[in-house]
Amino acid sequence: DDKKAKRLNDKAIIIRWHKLCKGTLLTQKYMQGEKLSKTERIFFNQTVEQYRERLASISWFMRLLNEDIARKANKEDGCTGRFWEGRFKSHALLDEAAIAACMAYVDLNPIKAKMANIPEESAHTSVQKRIESAKDGKQPKQLLRFAGMPRQHMAKGLPFELKSYLELVELTGRCLREDKRGHIEEANLPLLARINISPENWLKLTTHFTRVFHGAVGRPSSHTSYCENLNRKRRSNLSNCEKLLA
Repeated sequence: DDKKAKRLNDKAIIIRWHKLCKGTLLTQKYMQGEKLSKTERIFFNQTVEQYRERLASISWFMRLLNEDIARKANKEDGCTGRFWEGRFKSHALLDEAAIAACMAYVDLNPIKAKMANIPEESAHTSVQKRIESAKDGKQPKQLLRFAGMPRQHMAKGLPFELKSYLELVELTGRCLREDKRGHIEEANLPLLARINISPENWLKLTTHFTRVFHGAVGRPSSHTSYCENLNRKRRSNLSNCEKLLA
């Protein structure tokens, strides 16, 4: 969240970074309340700006997350060396259709891998946390909340209803199971009907998202605006976006 990172003062940035890393002697000195000299302040300010950029960087987020997991896994296995096969994939999700498709793709991974039968039993997924909180009429604080239908003064959050998304995941999951072949009626999927994706295309999106798309994902109009803003002449994914999200 670039805007939030820019609003945070120096102390807030250092506190956040120290939760992840030790920092430098200057940042430690600053947090202990010691006065910095003019020269030290120059280097301190440079460090703070570097931390500010890193805290809003997907690459640094994945780097620290992957490193932590790799260290724990190597310790459990009693070995050293590379744990991850390669770098992470990053997709720019340009509209609510792309967001819903990517979320469902990830949340249904345990069911597709036959590691779970229903979303409530899908360990380590956001949909499981959302269902557990929904039972108490709440939304989990650790996850971005569902803010409801898109409107002019939109609150920060996912642009659709939690109930619609849970219903969407449940019905899509049934279609993925071998003993539940059939056609999804649009009337049963308020979210799909609203974002105008056919059931056939939706199944392809939620089973082959990372194979179908590389880079930015969204409706053709969103894709065009995205490329224009970044001055990109080549528009990858456009044919698949036109086919599956139009």
